[in-house]
Amino acid sequence: MSPQIQYRQAALPDLKATALLFDLYRQFYGCESDLQAAEAWLTSNVSEQRSVVLLAVDEASSLLGFTQLYPALCSVDLVRYFVLYDLYVAETARRRGVGRGLMMAAKDWALAAGAARLDLETAHDNRGAQALYEGLGYVRDDVFYKYSLELS
Repeated sequence: MSPQIQYRQAALPDLKATALLFDLYRQFYGCESDLQAAEAWLTSNVSEQRSVVLLAVDEASSLLGFTQLYPALCSVDLVRYFVLYDLYVAETARRRGVGRGLMMAAKDWALAAGAARLDLETAHDNRGAQALYEGLGYVRDDVFYKYSLELS
């Protein structure tokens, strides 16, 4: 982690700026831009303690990236864990270790919160993210299939 970059938990006043990156993240995954909805989603999640947002901020207080963690439970292992659902680094901050720093901050935060593990998913063709995760010790699950059922 770069000494000029601070990794910290987002507070409500941070979410307007974070929403800009969250909207870009959603566009990366094929969603239409909707800055108002992005800000509302983050604000609701953080204020209702449904998620934790961690930020990467430089010495000029510019937001470089974020990750969002959701709490979960594993009834098989009888443990609490977090799902690292969102990770995004601003284009201007890429290739500077910000993604790696956010991943390390997420690990540290989850450990301090008493979590047994972090889980995440990524697209099959997102090779850059896969290399980052595997380089940090994440192990790809080749045992279980992921299924979804659309309800709306």
